[in-house]
Amino acid sequence: MARVVVGLSGGVDSSVAALLMQQAGHEVIGIFMRNWNDASPTLEQECPWIEDSNDALLVAEKLGIPFQVLDLSQEYKVRIVDYMFAEYQAGRTPNPDVLCNREIKFDLFLAAARRLGADFIATGHYARVEQDDKARYRLRAGLDAGKDQSYFLCQLSQDQLSKALFPIGGLQKSEVRRLAAEAGLVTAAKRDSQGLCFIGHVRLPDFLQQQLKPREGQIIEIPLDSPKLTPVPRGKPWDFEPQDGTVVGLHQGAHYFTVGQRKGLLVGGKPLPLFVLATDVVRNVVYVGQGEDHPGLYRNAIWIAAEDLHWVQPWRELVQGERATYSLRIRYRQALVEAELWRSEGGLWIEFRKPMKAVAPGQFAAWYDGGDLVGSGVIFN
Repeated sequence: MARVVVGLSGGVDSSVAALLMQQAGHEVIGIFMRNWNDASPTLEQECPWIEDSNDALLVAEKLGIPFQVLDLSQEYKVRIVDYMFAEYQAGRTPNPDVLCNREIKFDLFLAAARRLGADFIATGHYARVEQDDKARYRLRAGLDAGKDQSYFLCQLSQDQLSKALFPIGGLQKSEVRRLAAEAGLVTAAKRDSQGLCFIGHVRLPDFLQQQLKPREGQIIEIPLDSPKLTPVPRGKPWDFEPQDGTVVGLHQGAHYFTVGQRKGLLVGGKPLPLFVLATDVVRNVVYVGQGEDHPGLYRNAIWIAAEDLHWVQPWRELVQGERATYSLRIRYRQALVEAELWRSEGGLWIEFRKPMKAVAPGQFAAWYDGGDLVGSGVIFN
């Protein structure tokens, strides 16, 4: 029997994770992480963490396990929220959920659990950890393909994986809800959380305006026949200039937009919807194009700098000049696509077999071999 600290989020997935750990005979302790206290940017009428904390407490009481609240709000602000603001201000597109797992759940929360004498921590992620015959840890996709959350765990280390349990990783979502209902857990029919990790459902521009002030600038449309849309060198992002297109509207800050974005442009009268092709936070310009098939939305390759590379399976790290083919995604729930990785001096080239849509600097790319997540990195350009 092991002592397992479960991160009870107030949702059905973590509730069933705690249930399964208890049924397996482990000593289970439930901890709710309070990482955000400000309800002002959320679209819900109430602060979401209050309801979630109450539901987590009710689950712990139903299971008869100890329960406590761990306040990590200050650390969350520094490590996650400040990171988000800095990335958007620099014209990059961050993924706070990936960082939240690396920096909060499997760092600070894990450290708190170890202080309680925990052997492992368990969460409600749809992912799996397996140990091979050489005592190495493999992060594997969850068996429910529609709920697989391995992408959000793509920055975890071998040490973090050695202490992680994902009890529902081998289940379908329908099975999880059935187990919760049979156990009489209050979260059985609760809808899945949406929005930013621990913050809730927010309107991103309103959230960003807490620190990033509005600054009016031009929206410039790039025509389909622009000479800038000819093939570019490997990995180079589209290098638009204001003179390459026509001013079609105004925006309140290029740092509020990201590549591939459609909503929020507030420009009408076009035959096809406008999509963001690129942003320039120095000139404060947003470049757009008509239609989701606009060539400016697509890239053939990306570059990841060496300092931004992370190998979940470090024994498979590529050496300079080495190439390998993997399946890859750059966002959650995106279908895996085939790509060739080539380790070059200073970093890693990733060449897509088919052009990739809406690639933005700051996103995480994660590559898989079968069901194994092999490595990840932050897209530089």
